[in-house]
Amino acid sequence: MTANRLTRRAVLSAGAAAALATIGAPVILHAQTATLKITTWGGKWGDIMKAELLPAFEKEFKCTVSADQAFPFVPKLQASPKSNPVYDVLHTNSNEQWSSLDLGLVEARLDHKKIPNLADVYPYAISDKIVGVSIFTSAIGLGYRTDKGLKKPTSWKDFADPALAGMRGGYIIPVNSLGQCHLMMLGKIYGKGFTDLDAAYKALEALKPIKLVDFTGQMEKMLLAGEVNMGVIHDSGVLRYEGQNQPIDFAIPSEGVMALEQVLNVTPGSKVKELAYAYIDYMLRPDVQKKLAETVWYSPSNKKVKLAPKYDARLFNTEAKVAQLIQPDWKWYNARKDEIDTRVTRLLKG
Repeated sequence: MTANRLTRRAVLSAGAAAALATIGAPVILHAQTATLKITTWGGKWGDIMKAELLPAFEKEFKCTVSADQAFPFVPKLQASPKSNPVYDVLHTNSNEQWSSLDLGLVEARLDHKKIPNLADVYPYAISDKIVGVSIFTSAIGLGYRTDKGLKKPTSWKDFADPALAGMRGGYIIPVNSLGQCHLMMLGKIYGKGFTDLDAAYKALEALKPIKLVDFTGQMEKMLLAGEVNMGVIHDSGVLRYEGQNQPIDFAIPSEGVMALEQVLNVTPGSKVKELAYAYIDYMLRPDVQKKLAETVWYSPSNKKVKLAPKYDARLFNTEAKVAQLIQPDWKWYNARKDEIDTRVTRLLKG
């Protein structure tokens, strides 16, 4: 019996050793190489992220970054377990960060002590209109053709010029935040303020006939092709063609421009929160901000970024310039979105 017991012990020990030899080393290896799961845009933004910025982050922090570029992101996050979310860092525009907060998918407030570069951002980046941190912004104004005899628009009211009938471009409001921003701006211009929906609906109807698109990329194409002479668009969608001999330009209406923010936030159930915070801080570094700003014409949130002259002249990178940016109240808008969607769909039908 003693011999049998020793034999069993020996077998068990040998089995344990074999198991460690088989699975132990890979487990230790994976523990040393954490994976950060993020969302990010495609196009030029995605190109520079994947070619330079993400590899540099991986090297510095000895990790792997898994980047999802397949929009939309929020439904995938919502479908994943909150205790093991599909993303550690969610990159979206402000409207979706607010809706994600309502669903409990992102943090209500980030720990600012873990993001040292926040000390150098413009106040709008962490204002009460932001859930998370805005790393870049762009301005929603008017793009227009310079070869159609149009005067450079100076007011949002110029978009209603009868001469633009059928040749102005807007968005399908239920699916595009620029269209939603424009609707709120119409309430301010023609009514009592951004929340004056009755005035906004009336002004929106007066813009018919108007060509509507889903995404800003489509608006860019329509402007470039001359399918519209003026359209609601964010500045980077026009400025990125500077120097390419394209007859388009961007105008900042005197009443101000709505901010289209690129916002990062951490998911509550992330298993690598320290790495997630490190990533947000990394994206706010002056050198990282400069690289992206000068690639995609987004205005950097970090005040210490020194841009090349052509970018410095057009982007919102001074206290005076950022004062023109209007941050929408997405909490207010999202609470009424279903009602608004129904109304504008009926109003613009046909």
